[in-house]
Amino acid sequence: MGSFAGHAVPGTLFLMVGAWHIWCTVVRYAADPKSFRVRMWNPVPGFNGKLKYLELYVIAVGAFIDMCIELLYSTHLKFFVNGVLNPHHMNDFEHGGMLLMFFLFSIVALLSEKTSFLPLPEGALCLISAAAFCAEYLLFFFHSTTHKGLEGAIMPTSFPADLCGGIAVTLQGLWFYQTAFTLYGPMMPAGCKLEANEVSCLHHDHEVRGQVLANLQMFGLVFLVLSVIMGVLEFCLFWSSRVLGIRWR
Repeated sequence: MGSFAGHAVPGTLFLMVGAWHIWCTVVRYAADPKSFRVRMWNPVPGFNGKLKYLELYVIAVGAFIDMCIELLYSTHLKFFVNGVLNPHHMNDFEHGGMLLMFFLFSIVALLSEKTSFLPLPEGALCLISAAAFCAEYLLFFFHSTTHKGLEGAIMPTSFPADLCGGIAVTLQGLWFYQTAFTLYGPMMPAGCKLEANEVSCLHHDHEVRGQVLANLQMFGLVFLVLSVIMGVLEFCLFWSSRVLGIRWR
């Protein structure tokens, strides 16, 4: 993932899935708050059910392609050197393991929904998804390139828990984009540059300025997402009260 495209591609996938999850969560809650249940994925309506599992297919195909890029293309199939894992591609192996977890989640969810071989309750899918994000957190915290890090099974009827899941995925996608533009694009802070997978700055003041800018950028992304969610929520509540006759006050 050490490139602009390597961050933008997974960022796009996370952003698409996260935004879809937020929209579906708000709409489902506004339409029927009393029977609301947490969902780890949301079916796409219409088209005679042909696109029902589109979200899971996007996760599966996206994670598989990105995993192949990390493990096959980036490593040039040179997995071992002198009988040990190639030290020049440990970063790719780590990313491949993270992507494998999301790929397994989508496959297990598809098997559970479309076949009778692996029927799982929604709570089990929540735990599998949580395991994937836990693996990703551990990757980012103990990263070989010295990066530092970052519901439904316990609260199956919680609207905030389901919504926060969508917010987290959306923010992750946006932060992938921010990382791409900062490390490999035009937004690198003045006085700093990327060398050997590490950001080095000329002076301590430049480093502090870069850290402050990163915090402000993260705040801006959080504010943007929450503002959009408030707009969507107000729209859905207005729609449910006028169309469905649900009284909120």
